[in-house]
Amino acid sequence: MEIYKNLIVIGTSHISKNSLDEVELIILEKKPDIVALELDKERFLALLNKDNVEKKKKWGELKKIGIKGFIFALMVEWIEKKLGDKVGVRPGEDMLKAADIAKKERIKIALIDQKIALTLQRLNETITWREKGRFFIDILKAILGFGEKIEFDLNKVPSEELIEKMLLYVKKRYPSIYTVLVLERNLHMAKKLNELMKNFNLIVVVVGAGHVDGLIKEIKEL
Repeated sequence: MEIYKNLIVIGTSHISKNSLDEVELIILEKKPDIVALELDKERFLALLNKDNVEKKKKWGELKKIGIKGFIFALMVEWIEKKLGDKVGVRPGEDMLKAADIAKKERIKIALIDQKIALTLQRLNETITWREKGRFFIDILKAILGFGEKIEFDLNKVPSEELIEKMLLYVKKRYPSIYTVLVLERNLHMAKKLNELMKNFNLIVVVVGAGHVDGLIKEIKEL
């Protein structure tokens, strides 16, 4: 957890049981005016399972986001599900927990992430064939048990040192993916939070742990 002015930023792992407990504890203890989530409307509805056309829309959006963005989204979804199955936590459960607690406590919710379709479209436009090849090679190595292994408990949020190490790895090996998924989204969320900070006394922000430092840095520079 990081505090900056009237922001309390919780860095979570989207499949961590510990994250669920931390999110609940902080929201109930701090009683913020609003809870900001690392989601857009489309992803929020998909997590709630209330958008019945979501799965049908996937193929319909192929043309909009491009084949590379579409394949990348499917791969990430598959990886998150496999990891989530190992610990018994559905990907995105941290966001649902925050939304559920906020609803019960009559606290407002803000969805601060960039539209997922735009993010995937940007990936399709920027990711290089070299990066795409590296991505599939790394996935294959992981499945076969080759390459460098990073040990950490899936039930816990990774340490700051490990997060920094993983971000540096992505930045070096997949610069386009790092730019789109980390830098561009951090800036988008920072702008949204900057506006919220002007209108609410206390804001709890729930984002993936890899966004925390970069997000606060962007807010300070606005």
